[in-house]
Amino acid sequence: MSDLFSSLSLAVRSLLADQGAIEVTSNNVANVNTPGYSRQEAVFNETPPLQFGALQFGTGVELATISSDRDNILNIRLSQETQQQGKFDSLVNGLQQIQALFNPVAGTGLGASINTFFDSFQQLSTNPTDPTLRQGVLIAAGNLASAFRLIASGLGTQQQSLNESVVQQVGQVNDLTSQIAALNVQLAAAQVGTQSGNALLDQRTQLIQQLSQILDVQTINAGNGNVTLTTSQGVALVVGAQSFNLQTQVNPATGFQDVYAQGSDVTTAIQAGSLGATIQLRDQEIPALLTKLDTLASGIASAVNTQNQAGFDLAGNAGGNIFVPPAAGPGAALNLAVAITDPSQVAASSDGTIGSNGNALALASLANQNIAGGLTPAQFNAGLVAQVGSDTAEAQSQQQSAGLLVQQLQDQQGAISGVSLDEEAANLVRYQTAFDASAHVVSVIDELTQTVLNMAGAA
Repeated sequence: MSDLFSSLSLAVRSLLADQGAIEVTSNNVANVNTPGYSRQEAVFNETPPLQFGALQFGTGVELATISSDRDNILNIRLSQETQQQGKFDSLVNGLQQIQALFNPVAGTGLGASINTFFDSFQQLSTNPTDPTLRQGVLIAAGNLASAFRLIASGLGTQQQSLNESVVQQVGQVNDLTSQIAALNVQLAAAQVGTQSGNALLDQRTQLIQQLSQILDVQTINAGNGNVTLTTSQGVALVVGAQSFNLQTQVNPATGFQDVYAQGSDVTTAIQAGSLGATIQLRDQEIPALLTKLDTLASGIASAVNTQNQAGFDLAGNAGGNIFVPPAAGPGAALNLAVAITDPSQVAASSDGTIGSNGNALALASLANQNIAGGLTPAQFNAGLVAQVGSDTAEAQSQQQSAGLLVQQLQDQQGAISGVSLDEEAANLVRYQTAFDASAHVVSVIDELTQTVLNMAGAA
């Protein structure tokens, strides 16, 4: 009877192991479309045999652990490349918005307004006393000033939006690091090799990938189920069960939010992720464009004012300013405005006589003079448009490269960690067959036990 009970115990142990394997397979099938899920595998071990004299008898099998198919090195590489993808995605989005402000095809650029403005002087030179042509000069001047203000205002609005985005993204970073620290605690307490432990690992991996889209982050395996996360400069974000929040603080010099980590300003150190792109657009790309826009506005306004002062208006008086003199430095484009409303004050005459067009021709010729940063207005504006287009095209190229690399790594990750329904179906048949066989063994032993008991009763 003891031999029968030993065999029964062996068969039951096999049933339990196969049942656990079927549960693992079912879980894989159920999570085939779950983002970040890593395929799990039932790992069987032969249980230690029993020694009887010179003989050893097997004691069956056990479900030793449930492994999770993942490549930690690949995950780290994916995190690093995700940082670059997040950066270029945000960079392209921001640059495309900037490009729309300078787009000459859509009629929102400066080129047409600049040409129309200087052409209005050329037209005035054909009939300097014509009030319609004089009014045309003021209209063109007003349109040019409006175009400058529109672009400068659009850049300023985008800069403010980016500044608000910095605060929002810092909040997202803090939320993610808090969740990762909580998962560190749960993983430290979780039993290694269980479905719950593997699920927690998948959740943490997903959160780290989300964090990498925002910030350049370094991942360090701290053991005991924990990871340590730092910025690229080594400032701690997560250590064990503790997360360290980033903070934002207004910079008095710029009026924008700087990012601090444990009391240190890390704004300029953030180079990747969407936050890195946001800071780059806000603090580098847009200020550089505004500076050039101010140079162009100031150059045109100053040159036109100087030349108009050299001529005489319709009443024979010395000319004055056509534009409100722009202040030196920032704000020239944003504040550009026409100084006169009376068309007769346009100084078309070069000698004070009615009908003279000498100064009108001189004003028109400014279009071909190097009055803006050593270039003609059209050349300077063309360079500005080309720079925006070039920066956008370069960012798009880098975005495409980063996207292809991330996709390649995701494909590699899928080959390792992804669920294959064909493979799971084959495993399910294999475990089911083994389970049925073990169940048949239990049934046979039950019959044998009944026979032995009946024999003992008859005796």
